[in-house]
Order: sequence, then structure tokens, then C-alpha cells
Amino acid sequence: MGAMTTTASAPAFTRPDGSALRVLVVDDEQMLTDLLSMALRMEGWDVRTAGSGFDALAAARDFEPDAMVLDIMMPDLDGMAVLQRLRHSGNDVPVLFLTAKDAVADRVAGLTAGGDDYVTKPFSLEEVVARLRGLMRRAGTASTRDSEPILRVGDLSLNEDSHEVVRAGTEIDLTATEFELLRFLMRNQRRVVSKAQILDRVWNYDFGGRSSVVELYISYLRKKIDAGNEPLIHTVRGVGYMIKAPQ
Repeated sequence: MGAMTTTASAPAFTRPDGSALRVLVVDDEQMLTDLLSMALRMEGWDVRTAGSGFDALAAARDFEPDAMVLDIMMPDLDGMAVLQRLRHSGNDVPVLFLTAKDAVADRVAGLTAGGDDYVTKPFSLEEVVARLRGLMRRAGTASTRDSEPILRVGDLSLNEDSHEVVRAGTEIDLTATEFELLRFLMRNQRRVVSKAQILDRVWNYDFGGRSSVVELYISYLRKKIDAGNEPLIHTVRGVGYMIKAPQ
């Protein structure tokens, strides 16, 4: 994996009293919990990890998280059992489930019945951050200085909740990967991000791809975002890419 960005320029997202949000990450794959922890700490959040279901229950009691990232398949106590015990004890913390691609559809539907959310492995780190922000915003456990979940660069806007992208009044249809790439650029507007940083945040955590895929998707985005308009996406030779409004 390449170097990670150090900050993001999305609106400050904190507890209502201004203190750092607490997120508990639960997975028995340490590499995955390390990656998730790094991405979430970059948001300014306080992160704890647990490697099993029983550890998760203990950490939830001690840490009192504002949200949990919870793997469904664990060796001792699976994610569904952890959720049931949490809810039985009166803990209504929002939960973002990690599920395998072959998860049965009705099982996934059961996960989200209580208003929780899920992502399918492999996933992008940026998507996990966005889902957690949405969960905590809807639960009322977090607030931003900007009440709308909308990123703006010049006449371009991106809604992180509805996934609508509009430029100069025209809605733009993006694929899931194009959306994640644009969101990452917009959350770091006027900051140069390298191809390695983009691969880390936008592509699946086990993608292991080459930087040429970044060039390809930047070209896709330019055709949709900048075609017929003043360019917003800029290449910084030998460094990476930046999105900024025209002067």
C-alpha cells in the first residue's frame, strides 16, 4: 500500500460537544483492522479495535463507541450474535457490517432491518468512512459545521448521502468507482493527492493494482465532469492530481 493522506478537508465531523467521535473496529484480520483504523484516525476520530466477538462486547462497554464496524464472520461469536447481545443490553450503537460477497440476500436484509448498514468485502476505505458518517449523522450522534452532506468545488456538487453529482445544474451519472474517486478528490480539494494515496483510499483494500488504473479513471472522470466546461481536475506532473475551482 502507498502513503496515506494526512488530513481530509471535509467539514469537521464530531460529537455535538465538539469532542472526537469514537469508532470500534471489530475483525479477526489484523491487517484489515490496521488499515481501517488508519483511515478512520485520518478523519480525526478516536478508534479502538477488537479481534473477536467477545472482545467486541467488552470494548463496547468500556469504550462506549458512537459507531461500530463489525465483521459478520468471526471464530468465536459472529457479528449477528454480537449485535443481538448489544441490543439486548440496551446498546443502540449504529453498526456497519462487513460481509462476504456470497452473503445470502435475505440475511443481509435482516442486518439492515434495524437501520444499520453494510459493505461487502472487498471494499474501499473511502466507502467505509462515508457509510460511517451517514450512520452517525442519521443517529444524531455526530454533527458538522455544514448541515448538508454536500461537497462543492466551483459549480460541481456531490451529495455523500444520495450519491447525486451535479455540475452547472446538470446531473452527472457516475459508476461507483468514479464516484469514490471524485469524492476523494473533492474532500481534498486544492490539495495534490498522489496515485498511491488514491489507490489506498479508493480501490479495494486487497486490490493490489497498478497506478495505471488511476490514470484510466481520472480520464473517465474528466470526460464526464470537465467535458464542455472549464477544467476542475488538474494533473500535477510527477506528483499526482488535484481538483480546484477556476480562479
